[in-house]
Amino acid sequence: MKKIYLGLIALATLAGCNQTSEKESGEKKMVIGVTMLSMQNEFIVNVSDEMEKKAQELGIELITVDAERSALKQIEQVESFIAQKVDAIVMNPCEVEASSPAVTKALAAKIPIINVNSETSTKPSAFVGSDDVESGRIAMKFIAEKLGGKGNVVMMHGYMGQAAQIKREQGAREILKQYPDLKLIAHQTGEWDRAKSMSLMENWIQSYGRDINAVFAQNDEMGMGAVNALTAAGMKDKVIVVSIDAIPDALQAVKKGTLDATVFQNAQQQGAKAIETAMKLYKGEVVEKEVLIPFQLVTKNNVATFIK
Repeated sequence: MKKIYLGLIALATLAGCNQTSEKESGEKKMVIGVTMLSMQNEFIVNVSDEMEKKAQELGIELITVDAERSALKQIEQVESFIAQKVDAIVMNPCEVEASSPAVTKALAAKIPIINVNSETSTKPSAFVGSDDVESGRIAMKFIAEKLGGKGNVVMMHGYMGQAAQIKREQGAREILKQYPDLKLIAHQTGEWDRAKSMSLMENWIQSYGRDINAVFAQNDEMGMGAVNALTAAGMKDKVIVVSIDAIPDALQAVKKGTLDATVFQNAQQQGAKAIETAMKLYKGEVVEKEVLIPFQLVTKNNVATFIK
């Protein structure tokens, strides 16, 4: 036991010497701790991949962890980053309120923290993402125009309490208010998940049947689940489905005509700008407190420009 203990001291001393020599030689790599909402979500994985690309380009080391949709786990991960004395933290928050203590802890430790893609009520050093209210407006406006301002809509929510869920619902309801004959007959969480949303859509088909004229799914995974259920029920040609993110599956579905539209969210720019912002903050440079990247409607008419 004593030998192990002494060995650990020796390793710690050596690591300390290495860090000192790195600093003296100016070769110390910037280290960013990254905690992502869920690496089971395709869009989130895309953002993470883009961060990794940008970090490699800039010579930055990333320590990326998966919060697995748990705000408590995310806070613990940020605490670990603080203990590791990372140079900056990028967080893709699990929840608006429940992930906020992570921001408070990072700021108290004087470590810059950047929220990417999703927000917290406690303001971080900077936010890089898109205005989710805008995406909800774009999607519901498309539905309203396709239905001539009249019909029945169902809405699939993401995780309740997450910024994207709250804001996409807000944007959609703003448009619904402008069309009194457009009725929201059901809304429920599909948890951003394709299989769960397919099951939810099957339940709605049993409950409302041919009364459903359109589905607004707050992300593409849920939109694809809805499409699968409607197709199996022989109803897809009668029901409009619109979702958000423009993941590859959704773009192909728009091209085929099974998904009526998606709203493009730019994972490449969100990921890259999050890392660039973290580096600027680390260097003490002035950054924009909020970097908003616009959403774009994708239909069969313009889908070719979004398919890689």
